[in-house]
Amino acid sequence: MQAAEEIQNTDLPGRQDSREGKYLTFTLAAEEYGIGILKVKEIIGLMPITPVPKTPQHMKGVINLRGKVIPVVDLRLRFGMEQAETTERTCIIVVEIVAEIQKIAMGIVVDSVSEVLNIKAADIEDTPSFGAKIDTGYMLGMAKSGQGVKILLDIDKVLMNTEFGGSSAEAF
Repeated sequence: MQAAEEIQNTDLPGRQDSREGKYLTFTLAAEEYGIGILKVKEIIGLMPITPVPKTPQHMKGVINLRGKVIPVVDLRLRFGMEQAETTERTCIIVVEIVAEIQKIAMGIVVDSVSEVLNIKAADIEDTPSFGAKIDTGYMLGMAKSGQGVKILLDIDKVLMNTEFGGSSAEAF
């Protein structure tokens, strides 16, 4: 009987196993989020951001990072939250997203970076359904941590407007 249970447990959908791993956790408006550590290129302090005309409000502009121009998104505004005052903990996480067939470096402004966590598959649950009209496709799942929950993000989908907060093929 035990062997049958072990076989059934290995036949679970592969998605949960693929979500297990290390996540950089950060805060936005007192909520905890996580991004797969392999997407993170570096964490830098807030630096001057050059605004770009005619971009969505959440697009803060671009920065010059060691000779490379990197677009920067305010993740609070991207999620429809109020803009916050910057603090000494406000920083930019530089991530590498996959857009169509190319990789793009982008910066995301967050309130603060917390830590890197190794999250086990058993601690990750699917995103609950919030109703038919609410898209949760940009969430990989919910990680249980102590008494709280961390929202694990698919940063590619958050930063590319695939049915999230705007028209479907629009970048950022």
